[in-house]
Amino acid sequence: MRPHSLVMAAPEGSLRKRKVGDVDQSPASPPTPARDPAGSPVRLRTGTFWLTRVVLLQALAFIYFVAFLVAFNQNKALIGDRGLLPCRLYLKNVQQYFHGRIGWDAWSYTPTILWLMDWSNMNFNLDLLALVGLGLSFFVLVTGCANMILMATLWALYMSLVNVGQIWYSFGWESQLLETGFLGIFLCPLWTLSRLPRHTPTSRVVLWGFRWLIFRIMLGAGLIKIRGDKCWLDLTCMDFHYETQPVPNPMAYYLHRSPWWFHRFETLSNHFIELLVPFFLFLGRRMCILHGGLQILFQVILIISGNLSFLNWLTIVPSLACFDDAALGFLFLSGPRGLKYQVLKIQKEDTQGVQPKPRYGCTVRRVVNFSLGILVAWLSVPVIINLLSSRQVMNTSFNPLRIVNTYGAFGSITKDRTEVILQGTTSPNASAPDAVWEDYEFKCKPGDPWRRPCLISPYHYRLDWLMWFAAFQTYEHNDWIIHLAGKLLAGDSETLSLLALNPFEGRAPPSVGIHGERA
Repeated sequence: MRPHSLVMAAPEGSLRKRKVGDVDQSPASPPTPARDPAGSPVRLRTGTFWLTRVVLLQALAFIYFVAFLVAFNQNKALIGDRGLLPCRLYLKNVQQYFHGRIGWDAWSYTPTILWLMDWSNMNFNLDLLALVGLGLSFFVLVTGCANMILMATLWALYMSLVNVGQIWYSFGWESQLLETGFLGIFLCPLWTLSRLPRHTPTSRVVLWGFRWLIFRIMLGAGLIKIRGDKCWLDLTCMDFHYETQPVPNPMAYYLHRSPWWFHRFETLSNHFIELLVPFFLFLGRRMCILHGGLQILFQVILIISGNLSFLNWLTIVPSLACFDDAALGFLFLSGPRGLKYQVLKIQKEDTQGVQPKPRYGCTVRRVVNFSLGILVAWLSVPVIINLLSSRQVMNTSFNPLRIVNTYGAFGSITKDRTEVILQGTTSPNASAPDAVWEDYEFKCKPGDPWRRPCLISPYHYRLDWLMWFAAFQTYEHNDWIIHLAGKLLAGDSETLSLLALNPFEGRAPPSVGIHGERA
């Protein structure tokens, strides 16, 4: 906080001349605390969450922006008209399953706005949803202003993409973003676009919804580890993680070579953060703030050490609900036009008993928030049962809207790295010993051992991640691999846009076949 210079004007007649040597006989008075020009205390009081809402909304808007950017850049090649797994075919299969009708059953099975749109140009539809999402999320990110209508639109747009994204959108952070975004709707007033809507204080129910979310994320991740791979119990998992994680980044190279005792410390710290720290949420304000700080620090470390898409960035969002205005005040300027000054003014009015005139909408909002709490509690029942179960499953949704879900990460650690390398050849006889096979390079997936690992988080290359999973199985378990090979044989430009290097650029595509190797 920038130090404030304080100039105090004395009341008229209170000053007198004093000769040299006079001793001031007036009793000493305590120093007056620094005050802003309006007379409000510089330090924010605890227990209010006006600034918390602004930070939460802008952080959530940033994640939405990245997610819609990924969708705009990759959806056409993945689920577009000529994509690897066209979403039009998926929707037709759902429609056929429900006897050709697009009724409540189809909507509840696959909630998506695409049911209402013309399917003749699905690329246009996908781009439209992504561009609208980009525009709205950018507005919230820059201005910090949002209302329920705007946030509900963002949530519905992304849900529409996730529910037709098939395997490309099967990652746990997709459901996590939808749950976080659903809670974000109730942070805002219905219509008003203001960073500090005076008649709509931040709901404690919504704040505890975010805290309940981060509690389940971290505890679920910790429990799935100790119930899964035994290396988490003997503290050796980090000996392998940096090398075998889906998409290593440059820092992972150096962390992998850390001494054994550092890896043991990392694993123990992971258990502390995921299994013990979540309970700090329920131990009062200071411990709650400590929880938020530790979780954010943990996520920053994970961001530095791996390319886990926007997962860790997204996990920071509910952690922000642990901080009140007093804890977040240092992030904001103290000038008379700043948000901090406005919050100080609101707090002063509250202490003086000056409250805004009650509105009918305030009563409705209390009912809505209370209903939200009941809904989250009801939908949490199967999630809690899953957490307590010895057969815990992770990254699972129990409802089509993905409002309350189970989470977890790295329940098992692979000890050896296997890579699927795609190659093509133009040699007339592909089986001949002298046939020349040339490698296709992905944008971030390891391939050429001499290429430096990429650094892309929070961005996400969906195909690169799926190639990591494909290495655990055969192509029979991943039919999209066959589609990918066929697109490469045809020299499809949309599919090639997902790759970093096409060895046949400027030449005819491979005329014989695609050769997949495990490296």
